[in-house]
Formats: sequence, structure tokens, C-alpha cells
Amino acid sequence: MKSKKRAIAKIIFPWLAYMMARFFWFTSRKSFHIEGEITQGQCVVVCWHGELLMSPQAYRYFHKTQRSFAIISRHFDGEMIARVLTFFDIGSLRGSSSKGAKQVLLEAFRTLKSGSDLLVTPDGPRGPRYKVSDGAVALALKAKIPLVIINYRPSGYWQLSSWDKFVIPKPFCRIDFYLQSLNLEEMSLEEAREYLQKQMLVHALA
Repeated sequence: MKSKKRAIAKIIFPWLAYMMARFFWFTSRKSFHIEGEITQGQCVVVCWHGELLMSPQAYRYFHKTQRSFAIISRHFDGEMIARVLTFFDIGSLRGSSSKGAKQVLLEAFRTLKSGSDLLVTPDGPRGPRYKVSDGAVALALKAKIPLVIINYRPSGYWQLSSWDKFVIPKPFCRIDFYLQSLNLEEMSLEEAREYLQKQMLVHALA
């Protein structure tokens, strides 16, 4: 019975989630606050796991046609996220810090070498919330490309009771998007991770 329900969910949920995300995007009043320079060049993009509903759309607002992939967990919820991202023409590399970590990091580096953008939730797939892992930082340093942070703060929103306190904007609210472009070159891995952690928390919701 569980497998049957999941099979149905794989068909229905991604489409519904995509339509919901687009509804909130088109009905909101959006304002973009940019620190640094957001170019059309290649980058590693990071957002918190709880901000996944709107952040891919903000990414596509600035990088409309770039080939891109996201690192997504192999769990069932990761499968749902991967299927939603296909609607935004974002592919997926399946793995996480707990399962398939080495393989997915190799695939991620190959993806960057091919010229594609890479999207990462550094506190995913299971937390702890707002705790940056090494992956995105290590990849940006090795590829020598900018790392772009996307945060957003809706004027009205719901927050789920999940570990990531997933944020859902209320219809017709104002959404402030905050994009920071960071150059991590000349930093050690530890310095870059601590810097990213600090900067990602600047505009994060409580």
C-alpha cells in the first residue's frame, strides 16, 4: 500500500507543488536586493532547505537559460523535489552527505567542469537547520567560481513544523529576495565555510 501511495504521489505531487510555487511567485510583489555582482557567468547557488519553494524561481529570474543541476538527496522527499525542479529546467544529481556523498561530489565537480551551474542546500537533506556543510564551499573553491546566496523574506507566510521550518508565502504578500555574490578565493575551506554560514544567516528567517 505504501509503495502504491508513493507511486501516485510521484505523479501528482510535483505538478501540484510546481503550480503552487508559480501561483505564489506571480501573485507576490517582489523586490530584489543584490550584494555584489550577479552576472550571467557560472556559479554555485545556495539556499536554505526551508526556502526551496521560491529560491529556484529567483535563480531562474536571473539565469533564465543556463544549464543547471541541483544536488538532491536519494530519499523519497528528494525524489519529489527533483521532479519539481525539472519544471524549471533544473536537473538533479542524486546523493547527500549521508548517502552517496563521494559519488555525488565527483558528479558535481564534473558538472561544474562542463560549465553548468550547481544548486545546493548546504543544510539538507536532514539538517541540522541553518548549519552549512562543506560541499558547496569545497566545490566553489575547487572550480574557482562565485558562490551566490539566495534568501527570501515574505511579509506574510506559513511555516511548517518540519525540521527545516519550510516557508510558504501567503498569497499577494510582498517578498524581499536577497542575493549575495561571494568570492571565496584565497580562503581556506574552514574560513570559507564560516564566512558562508555567517552571510547566509544575515537575511534568514527565525
